[in-house]
Amino acid sequence: MNQQHLPEKKALNWAELGFQYQSTEYRFRAVHRNGEWSEGELITDKMISVHEGAPALHYAQQCFEGLKAQTAPDGRVLLFRPDLNAERMRQAAGRLLMPHVPEELFIKGVESAVRANYAWIPPHGSGAALYIRPMLIGVGENLGLKTAKEFEFRVFVSPVGPYYKSAGLATISLAVSDLDRAAPAGTGNYKIGANYAGGLLATRQAQELGANEALFLDARERRYIDEAGSANIVVAMTGGRFVTPGSSAVLPSVTRRSIMALAEQELGLKTEQRGIDLRGEIADFEEVAACGTAAVISPVGKILVDGNWHSFYGNGEEPGPITQKLYELLVGIQRGEIADKYHWTHEVSI
Repeated sequence: MNQQHLPEKKALNWAELGFQYQSTEYRFRAVHRNGEWSEGELITDKMISVHEGAPALHYAQQCFEGLKAQTAPDGRVLLFRPDLNAERMRQAAGRLLMPHVPEELFIKGVESAVRANYAWIPPHGSGAALYIRPMLIGVGENLGLKTAKEFEFRVFVSPVGPYYKSAGLATISLAVSDLDRAAPAGTGNYKIGANYAGGLLATRQAQELGANEALFLDARERRYIDEAGSANIVVAMTGGRFVTPGSSAVLPSVTRRSIMALAEQELGLKTEQRGIDLRGEIADFEEVAACGTAAVISPVGKILVDGNWHSFYGNGEEPGPITQKLYELLVGIQRGEIADKYHWTHEVSI
């Protein structure tokens, strides 16, 4: 598309956007039938019509991804490590006995949806982004507990603001949940809808206690940190250590993986991925943050453990210097403001 003939941006108050669904004109759709994927196409219908017996409805045979498109200062449209999202969906599909979406089709679907909805991509400096939701669902006639005969891969997009309502790097709080998120050999490390539905009650209970989110501990001993309701956890500890849970039950976050690399290579921290004994090590916590595509990196000011609040850097009122620097590095690369020496960004040709 010629830069001189790009469609005008939508007349939105970009800086005031929340993290809600906003309908856009186009979405990408491909169908798997008789063992083959269709080429895929752009469609305008935002509704999905499925048979009442679809395994996605009865047996949660569905998975999804989340990534963002952002506008660089020079006008380029950038994705962040979409190949890792494609790989994570492939792993989830295999766990649920669904056909994997080839990386070429995944990237094609994402790029097509972004390109077709160019007018909805927030401008640089607005603080907003275009959220991208690829999804794979089992459809078609079915009743017994078995894999679907047909599948639909769809990608839709929506302009969004920050996941948490507070602007900037305002701190959030977590409350340890009495509920289990995932069994050690279950599906917790796959991005599938059933895991999130199971966490809704824990989040509500945490909010009733005055926290933003629930914090899950391991299901075996309820001792080690797993993850928050909608994000992974990273902890800056005494002695220059930067630690993230080593649990096999947590989602392999693209954002967390990137943050750990930045912490080691840019800040010179000693990074570790291991079990974090919450009660036994909380006295060594200097900074805590929740991270993910939606949350980016959100400082955790305090955690409610056994009825007592534990606060961190600045008495839990402001982000610590490590969290602040990692946020600046991460979003700087994502937005094309910092040279991408890691080759993490992926330009969408417009």
